[in-house]
Amino acid sequence: MKILLPLLFALVPCFACVAQTHHAQWNAAIEAFESSDRANPPPPHAVLFIGSSSIEHWKSVVADFPEVNVINRGFGGSELGDSTYFADRIIKPYQPRAIVLYAGDNDLYDGHTPQQVRDDFAAFVNKVRSFDPGVAIAFVAIKPSMARKALLPKIKQANGLVHDYAATQKNVTYIDVFTPMLAADGQPQPKWFIEDGLHMNRTGYELWISLLRPWVDAHGR
Repeated sequence: MKILLPLLFALVPCFACVAQTHHAQWNAAIEAFESSDRANPPPPHAVLFIGSSSIEHWKSVVADFPEVNVINRGFGGSELGDSTYFADRIIKPYQPRAIVLYAGDNDLYDGHTPQQVRDDFAAFVNKVRSFDPGVAIAFVAIKPSMARKALLPKIKQANGLVHDYAATQKNVTYIDVFTPMLAADGQPQPKWFIEDGLHMNRTGYELWISLLRPWVDAHGR
């Protein structure tokens, strides 16, 4: 035990280094956001769309919700913990009226458990609420993509856990895009996706717009 304890304490900084290295891959993307903000300050109290590539690739999101001010701060390949880690730089400065988050997809692909996805979303909520206790937050369900069909059971479980967690929180909403994207047999449908089977085409985004618009209208004005 005398030998093991110093070894365990020595490993703690190593785990921290691994986490910092993971987040560091997004530094250029975050700096690009900050540079853009300095050149063209975004509107305050907007609806902030944040998360992974499904948000980053949504280039028309501002035009798709013309009734409210929208900011897109998606960075492709990111996980839930990345949005939490950079929250002080790409959430707090905007003082958003509401936040739409899509993440968790890459987390499961990288081996995280459904429970970790739920816990990482809870950590995101806690972080954001630390500087804005009243902001409305919507979690867009992890989509059932063709490319990650093998992960469907874990996606269902993660979505269910996040849904149950959101139900216990004030002003936190689970937006179910998962169920409408499934075929009648409960399997992913290719019609929502581009050739890679992972990223959505315009038809997929139009479905998301129809599902998100009531929440965005209610919280974005």
